[in-house]
Amino acid sequence: MKYGLFGINQGFCSTPQTIKSVSMAAESAGFESLWTAEHVVLPDPQAPPSPAPPLTPMLHPSTALSFIAGFTSTIRLGTGITLLAQRNALVLAKEMASLDLLSGGRLILGIGAGYLKAEFDALGVSFTKRGARSDEYIDAMRELWTSDHPEFSGQFVKFSAIQSRPRPVQSGGPEIVVGGTSDAAFRRAVTKASGWYGFALDHDNTAAALEGLKRAATRNKRPSELGELEISITPPALLTTESLIKYEGLGVSRLILLQRGRTEAELLSFVEQTASTFIDPAHR
Repeated sequence: MKYGLFGINQGFCSTPQTIKSVSMAAESAGFESLWTAEHVVLPDPQAPPSPAPPLTPMLHPSTALSFIAGFTSTIRLGTGITLLAQRNALVLAKEMASLDLLSGGRLILGIGAGYLKAEFDALGVSFTKRGARSDEYIDAMRELWTSDHPEFSGQFVKFSAIQSRPRPVQSGGPEIVVGGTSDAAFRRAVTKASGWYGFALDHDNTAAALEGLKRAATRNKRPSELGELEISITPPALLTTESLIKYEGLGVSRLILLQRGRTEAELLSFVEQTASTFIDPAHR
């Protein structure tokens, strides 16, 4: 099992000193990856399905991960997730290629279509077209990352006779992980991504999502170059040994754990306790 740490850029872990302390502690303790949250804006007042109070601090993902890349060397850096449809595809491709280069090829680009209509409205982006835009953006970004003569013509993105350098360190571009539990998200993961990410899913909901991925795989061809689909889950509750065994039995490859604590000391204690309980000392 790989272990990630979620929310390295938000809430009580959103000041430079705390981010640095927690990130370095997680790398030293053997965590495989650090993951950001993302919402450009939050509805005020909070109302479902908004995930957080409106004044919750949430740093820009690639800004926070670039900062972390400067004082870490091995731990992978994941966006959990980047709201793809809210961005400009070419600007995001440049942003993520730059982050992958500066981190030495450690970026995992977690993406999702988004679900807060108020956020899309504030940004002036169509909420109803977010899925189609997400699909197209993935293809357009990969074209920029890999082609010697990038060219793309779609509904939302069109370009030719351009270059965007430097390229990412990772061949083919950063590893893409799709988040979400809709049929569209399952299809997107199967056809376009290296992995799938389920957030705050217990064992039953994880099992249901995996069935959804299997159905998508029977209906859609998976490109061979993507390899086996890797499954990442954020459990909704504090991890226990019994819970870990159940997730392993379902075929989960990575657990991205919610941080626990309201101070730097409590966050660091959570990192250490998790490592001592679940992470093999031989990997530390």
